[in-house]
Amino acid sequence: SEGQPILWWSPDPRSVLFPEHLKVSRSLRKTLRKNRFKVTVDEAFQQVMECCAAPRQGESGTWITPEMKRAYQQLHDIGVAHSVECWEGDELAGGLYGIAIGQVFFGESMFSRRSDASKVAFVHLVEMLRRWGFGLIDCQVASQHLASLGAVSIPRMQFVRMLNKLCARPAREGDWLSGDISGGST
Repeated sequence: SEGQPILWWSPDPRSVLFPEHLKVSRSLRKTLRKNRFKVTVDEAFQQVMECCAAPRQGESGTWITPEMKRAYQQLHDIGVAHSVECWEGDELAGGLYGIAIGQVFFGESMFSRRSDASKVAFVHLVEMLRRWGFGLIDCQVASQHLASLGAVSIPRMQFVRMLNKLCARPAREGDWLSGDISGGST
């Protein structure tokens, strides 16, 4: 919340997704085949942050304060923070953002204004990371939503050992893809 110190959370167990273990339900596969959404990368980072920062139904605040938005924008400007956007026409329907270090993607937040939009963004992200050789996606805290996509919980010490190994590997150099990545999905 605004005015509070920035805290670091390290839950035990930690929710992670191994890119090769992505699960895509039959109904989500159908949505992907329909190409209902155009999916882009790093085209609307600030807009995704704003949507993720908006209080959810039944919640009064958010951890994504103006100070955090500025920090993540700086990380985006140097090529460390990235967003995946789902568009329905000209409207941002869903998306997510996070940080890439070495061969780990740390998912920070996602939002959806249309059914399945954040899931479509996530599937495209996972497929892209798998092609690039990423070994782990940090999902932080377990949820039914993430478990349905293949996320599992692992002990924090195992997570830290994996980070030590995977974060030390060479990162993807330069800018991430730009433009429409919707084609050729699951």
